[in-house]
Amino acid sequence: MHYYQRLCDLREDHDKTQAEIADLIGTTQQQYCRYEKGVRELPMHHFITLAKYYNVSLDYLAGMIDTPKKLY
Repeated sequence: MHYYQRLCDLREDHDKTQAEIADLIGTTQQQYCRYEKGVRELPMHHFITLAKYYNVSLDYLAGMIDTPKKLY
């Protein structure tokens, strides 16, 4: 699974809008939409912020493993 699909799935699983997550990472909804579509690469500092927010490991968020590992 590509990380951008994982971004979308996690956001929807947490009943959040793109605008809410964009605000969390300090970007616009339009830019976040590009991350979810795979048009733009998500910067590492955003990966870290989202992993902490969703309480999942970076390898899960990046789509490298399919079973989520909790951070805490």
